[in-house]
Amino acid sequence: MAINLEKGQRISLEKGGETLNRLCVGVNWGAIEKKGFFGVKKVAVDLDASIGMYGEDKALADVIYFGQLKSRDGSISHSGDDRTGDMDGDDGLDNEIITVELNRVPAEVKHIAVLLNSFQGQDFASIPFASVRLYEGTPTRVDNILASYNIANDEKFSGSVSMVLGVLYRHGAEWKFKAVGDTTSDKKLEQTLQTTANDFL
Repeated sequence: MAINLEKGQRISLEKGGETLNRLCVGVNWGAIEKKGFFGVKKVAVDLDASIGMYGEDKALADVIYFGQLKSRDGSISHSGDDRTGDMDGDDGLDNEIITVELNRVPAEVKHIAVLLNSFQGQDFASIPFASVRLYEGTPTRVDNILASYNIANDEKFSGSVSMVLGVLYRHGAEWKFKAVGDTTSDKKLEQTLQTTANDFL
């Protein structure tokens, strides 16, 4: 049974007493609907899911995003850039998927932050739906949804184009996930990565 995550909630990534080896982070979102004289017009939304890998001292070790689809160590991969969102309503599929092979993440990496940026500067409050889910499987197969986190069309997101969705972090010998769901005042990924280190790790 998938957990519907709340902001600040933490979940263990253990199964049967062992840490999961592979985890997928899927992000799904919809196109903006604008009402005009000739009816409703769909406007494509280019959200970018990214990963920041950080060491013990919160120093940035690597970034996985549309411009670098695989971490240098090979433990994390990105499905590729989706520049439109769901144009015809929610199809239930993820627009961008990041695969994390937890057993391959170098020991010096202590935090893996999941970030979302609006590439064209469309603020989150105008996007009809957006969600993130953690699941066992592959980019083409969902075996078991561990948790989902719905990012509502909320006024608190108005004017924001950058968000920290959550953070995977080492807790002793295991990995856990902390739901964040906070916007930042940043406009670019580079800034969001720095803010994440300063405020969310």
